[in-house]
Amino acid sequence: MSNLRIIPRLDIKGPNLIKGVRLEGLRVMGDPQEFAVRYYEAGADELVYMDIVASLYGRNNLSDIISRAADQVFIPITVGGGIRSVEDARHILRSGADKVAINTAAIARPELITEVARRFGSQAMVLSVEAKQIAAGRWEAYTDNGRERTGLDVVEWVQRAVELGAGEVLLTSVDREGTRKGFETDLIEAVSRKTGVPVIASGGMGSIKDFISAAKSGADAISMADVLHYGRMTIPEIRMAARDAGLPVRLT
Repeated sequence: MSNLRIIPRLDIKGPNLIKGVRLEGLRVMGDPQEFAVRYYEAGADELVYMDIVASLYGRNNLSDIISRAADQVFIPITVGGGIRSVEDARHILRSGADKVAINTAAIARPELITEVARRFGSQAMVLSVEAKQIAAGRWEAYTDNGRERTGLDVVEWVQRAVELGAGEVLLTSVDREGTRKGFETDLIEAVSRKTGVPVIASGGMGSIKDFISAAKSGADAISMADVLHYGRMTIPEIRMAARDAGLPVRLT
């Protein structure tokens, strides 16, 4: 079994790192570079950057932030938000990202998944999913930070995207994001059971118990923001507790 990855998530608005609740009610946290370097030095396995206002501008505006990060941070970086074409993906990858996460544009034109995977490898094509529960055991995929409905069943959409070439899934529970109430483990289980690619669980971590339950539900990586940004937990603490729980994490 491969190691469980610890992945800080950095939501960006303009030049600032921000944090919301259920992808709304944003609070400015500071300079993303300072946080990125701190998390890298603390032993993060990867970083995820999301341009949360990219849909307003029609493109991802993180290239400067990513190229700065890539000078000081030597772990894989995934970038999402506003990536609508192979050209957009190339621009972000050239800026220093290792993977692109695509949601809205993949739903609008699923062939984009195949185009990006063919050009840069499926390992660089991450399907970003914003999931909201609509019934027991059923979730709908949303776009635009959990505001726009798509009518797509999350599990069916992920299966189709993987067939088209997505090499990883960033699975965000909009209902849990920023709440510190724990991950939506039923959602993680439903998606990870039906896909043969790694699933990054995102949205809801409030304690180490949440981390462990997400891992036991099938997540290959755990993404977190609130607990790290506000200093409620450190990456070494999370790593140690995961190891004590018998989870396979990288030894620093």
